Amino acid sequence: MHEVIQSMFSFLTSLGYVGIALALMVEVIPSEIVLAYAGYLVARGDVSFAGAVAAGTIGGTVAQLFLYWMGYYGGRPFLDQYGKYVLIQKKHLDVAERWFAKFGPGVIFSARFIPVVRHAISIPAGIARMKWLPFAIYTVLAIIPWSILFIWLGEQLGQRWRQIDEMAAPYVRPAIAAAVAVAAIYIVWQRRRRAADENERMK
Repeated sequence: MHEVIQSMFSFLTSLGYVGIALALMVEVIPSEIVLAYAGYLVARGDVSFAGAVAAGTIGGTVAQLFLYWMGYYGGRPFLDQYGKYVLIQKKHLDVAERWFAKFGPGVIFSARFIPVVRHAISIPAGIARMKWLPFAIYTVLAIIPWSILFIWLGEQLGQRWRQIDEMAAPYVRPAIAAAVAVAAIYIVWQRRRRAADENERMK
């Protein structure tokens, strides 16, 4: 199986911008690996940095929209049965559903930076019938900085792009902390807005 994935990865990344986007859409290979390799391609001069970021953003967004529509049309029973084929584990989906129920649509942005729920959060958004345009906007706003970070790291690593996990660790931890802080600010704002709306209705 590893050899099949490696062959697929080699084929897709040989296609340049289109291959970067397709590799992210497939969701079999971790996005960090794909983006790091895209950075290596930038270092070699095969693609431009801006083009790699654009391809990464398009591919990552389409992949999340696919999961969103799976939740929208298939629901939880469908994902419980077939989620494993898109590498969505039940325990991750459980966490994502709790987060979405507790924090609302705004968590779509923050959760993109947190490993356990980063991909799974798209599914409860679909199940809850969140409007697709706000979902897409939140997703794009999160994927752009994530793509920039890993492509830049891959460019810095060059031929050592496979060491991306080690190189990314000092950057990912602050990103997670910032995402949690943004989520906390959003929750406080949401609660205050609801309280203000209730006060207005009671007048």
